[in-house]
Amino acid sequence: MSKEGLKRNVGYRAAELVKSGQKLGLGTGSTVYFYLERLGERIRTEKLDVVGVPTSVQTMEQAMGFDIPLATLDEIQEFDLYVDGADEIDGQFRMIKGGGGALLREKIIASCSNQKVIIVDEGKVVSRLGSGFALPVEVVPFGRRVCENRLQKLGCTPLLRTADGSPFVTNNGNHILDCRFEAGIEAPERMEAAINDIPGVVCCGLFIGLADHVLVGKNDGSVEERTRG
Repeated sequence: MSKEGLKRNVGYRAAELVKSGQKLGLGTGSTVYFYLERLGERIRTEKLDVVGVPTSVQTMEQAMGFDIPLATLDEIQEFDLYVDGADEIDGQFRMIKGGGGALLREKIIASCSNQKVIIVDEGKVVSRLGSGFALPVEVVPFGRRVCENRLQKLGCTPLLRTADGSPFVTNNGNHILDCRFEAGIEAPERMEAAINDIPGVVCCGLFIGLADHVLVGKNDGSVEERTRG
């Protein structure tokens, strides 16, 4: 099955979890796109009464295209259901997120959600985080060099993310350092705490304790459902 087919299967399955009356946190990414697509269909055909808060400008624009009612985080601070993707996830439901640059808003909304569902294809499931995907760290532009130096001391190689030859700028006006760990991240909890202690770091792309259920799209077309604990 194609990568797009895997993403569609798992995104559509997640959309079936939505119930009328719910407040939704809307993640960001290529897999979430299919979740939004199917959610929009259900809103039109089943008259679902829901409202969502997007984690990025990209998601806001996609949701508007599918006629999904939206609100802001100032209006809603608690969510019944949050659906998002991940760049990597391990057997303990620890994740690396931020490949799309929306890690800060994703972490805020995930922390406000009662049920957190992560949708991935099976290629995103790993035994050790950071083995194949660089860890995004969002930093303020003023402190970027300081953050680079201190991240190096934690055992990684940070690389400034760029777009069209210029520093990539998040929806929050910050930069992202993609940190490569040669042997992966041995102790994600300790690493998250150490990175968060660096002045100038806004958000670390390690997401720990922020997934309750995982839907995994399999190459045979099935979707495996996993629950933490």
